[in-house]
Amino acid sequence: MFRWFIDRRRKKLTQAPFPPLWEDIIRHNVAHYCILDDDERAHLRALIQVFIAEKYWEGAGGLELTDEIRVTISAQACLLLLGLPHNYYKNVESIIVYPTTVVPPQRKPGFFEITSTPVEPAFPIIGQAFRQGPVIIVWDAALRGGRHPESGHNVIYHEFAHKLDMLDGAADGTPPLRDRAEYRDWVLTCSREYLRLKHSSGKVKKPFLDPYAATNEAEFFAVATEQFFDQPQLMIKHAPDLYRVLKEYYRQDPAERVSRNNCAGVEKAMRAQSKNNRRHRPR
Repeated sequence: MFRWFIDRRRKKLTQAPFPPLWEDIIRHNVAHYCILDDDERAHLRALIQVFIAEKYWEGAGGLELTDEIRVTISAQACLLLLGLPHNYYKNVESIIVYPTTVVPPQRKPGFFEITSTPVEPAFPIIGQAFRQGPVIIVWDAALRGGRHPESGHNVIYHEFAHKLDMLDGAADGTPPLRDRAEYRDWVLTCSREYLRLKHSSGKVKKPFLDPYAATNEAEFFAVATEQFFDQPQLMIKHAPDLYRVLKEYYRQDPAERVSRNNCAGVEKAMRAQSKNNRRHRPR
């Protein structure tokens, strides 16, 4: 019965007209949107309507939440879901948004906790995902990543890839997959590319993935997701098998979208509207 009420509410949300202002926001702030086909855009809009309504949004650090902030973040988070069976990130209840880079409070040891090493100092972050907690996003980084995919860095893709990874209860770089064959292919391919990146760190001028991906398997998956969507052709060039397993997992083919739109990269589609962006930035 509870599920029936949820499905009924979601159907009502997606049947409502998509606000024209929201459409303008996505077109101006999410470069990838312009290379989706009509069916993909319609699907993404429906995902956004439910996602915005079901999550608890909180502005922090003096930030006043606006439609632009909610829609820009939601569009990028929901892009990852376009081809996946999902429940709208069921492990995400709250999204906390700061205006710019933030230094979280330093963790204090528990009263009964015995520490053998010093507690690591807090460091600046632009995003953070907790296994049993909120997603923290820095707004200026979210906007920059959505508008400038040529950088290959997208905090939304990164943190929500972590939440996909955590759906099975562990942040280990392996999200829930379909069957044993896909798990076997995933582990063999991702382990090989992860170890290759670790061994090449500091030995090559610029590895094909951000060196942060060599931190651990969970960060490898999150960083690889960023490049998969923003620089698909670069990934195909340097790690075709990694691109293949991510394509099979996400059930999307960003490189095909780029080719279909005669773009050398998603960023070129964004540049085509850059002048319009400056003239008509939505509020």
